[in-house]
Amino acid sequence: MSSLEIGIASFPALMVLIFLRVPIGLAMFLVGLFGLILVTDGTNVAFSRLKNETFTTFSSYSLSIVPMFLLMGHFATLGGMSTALFKAAEGFLGHRKGGVAMASIGACAGFGAICGSSLATAATMGRVALPELKRYGYAGGFSTATLAAGGTLGILIPPSVVLVIYAILTEQNIAKLFIAAFIPGILAALGYIIAISIYVRLYPESAGTREPIPMSERMRNLLAVWPVLLVFGLVVGGIYAGWFTPTEGAAIGAAGTGLIALLNGGLNWSTLIESFTVTARSTAMIFFIVLGAAFYNGFLALTQVPQELSNWVVDLGLSPWMVLSLILVFYLIFGCLMDSLSMILLTIPIFFPVISVLDFGMSAEHVAIWFGILVLIVVEVGLITPPVGMNLFIINAMDRSTRMIDTYKAVLFFVGSDIIRVVILVMFPIITLFLVPN
Repeated sequence: MSSLEIGIASFPALMVLIFLRVPIGLAMFLVGLFGLILVTDGTNVAFSRLKNETFTTFSSYSLSIVPMFLLMGHFATLGGMSTALFKAAEGFLGHRKGGVAMASIGACAGFGAICGSSLATAATMGRVALPELKRYGYAGGFSTATLAAGGTLGILIPPSVVLVIYAILTEQNIAKLFIAAFIPGILAALGYIIAISIYVRLYPESAGTREPIPMSERMRNLLAVWPVLLVFGLVVGGIYAGWFTPTEGAAIGAAGTGLIALLNGGLNWSTLIESFTVTARSTAMIFFIVLGAAFYNGFLALTQVPQELSNWVVDLGLSPWMVLSLILVFYLIFGCLMDSLSMILLTIPIFFPVISVLDFGMSAEHVAIWFGILVLIVVEVGLITPPVGMNLFIINAMDRSTRMIDTYKAVLFFVGSDIIRVVILVMFPIITLFLVPN
């Protein structure tokens, strides 16, 4: 077999390992290792690359941003920020039809601004909002679907761990990607609120009602979210203004949320150790997936698969928009079967060279940023798409009384909102690139 044939054959081999429930990082690592042995006719190159790739991957300064953002999310939870966000949103929206669900989306969006993880956002806001939704008579499937969808805002609204990984893979500016994600993130939250409004009109029995609270209490709840605004403004605003690098901003954000948690009484020696432990575990998992992807993608580059795929697509004569549409459809389908980080690491080294050679009438940097946001959104859809939407399982695990099929039915309204948003952002790239400096 030629090197190209070995590279192509690695895809079904990788899929077999994944469906056999081999961890995705280990699967990519093993396929890349044995693929290198076959291509180079020996173990010397493979084992030498194992040493060099490990050092090169983990010595990346940009990767240090990941544990900082994860730690910031844990400290934010300890500081009571998730509860404050929900109470503030509920005060202004809770008395409306479907208002408590809308407040959950608003709180998820706010928490996503200080937590770069979708799963962490879903789990945290689920603990806060799910009891309130049940208390006011919201249907179980509607409640779990709302919180699963709201959790996806954690990776779309900056800061975002997945965007950081994308920036590293494609050598793009992290700050510009964060800015580009801001308007699509707001559109996502508004789209989910509209989806809730439509759902409760079609199924009025799915949402209960509650009495409005006094304006004085609303304002007190609103003032209680000042730490969130302070941290978000300092981190994202400081990065955008050039006061510090994204990694420095993440460190400042972690320190700031830690201080707030300490002042609020949520941070003590025990919870500090727990936060470090949970962050270390999550970081180790992410880093191992990154290492496996680096090893596998290095093997693919040696076989010339990405380059040959780019040439083949160009030779087909398809329009750039058709190619982009096919790639996004692929992400929508594959997102049902794989988590977002693994999807990004596995596919971007293959698809990004294809997109880079197509002419969309924009600069190469703008195409890379625009494509990154589109990919982030369709990967986000995979988190709530049956049958393997990770957020769906996390929220349903908190409410065993709700059947998964009920969650599946309700979440389709949010998936529809996501697909409409993707179409709009594909048709009008300026929405994504409006705030991005040249």
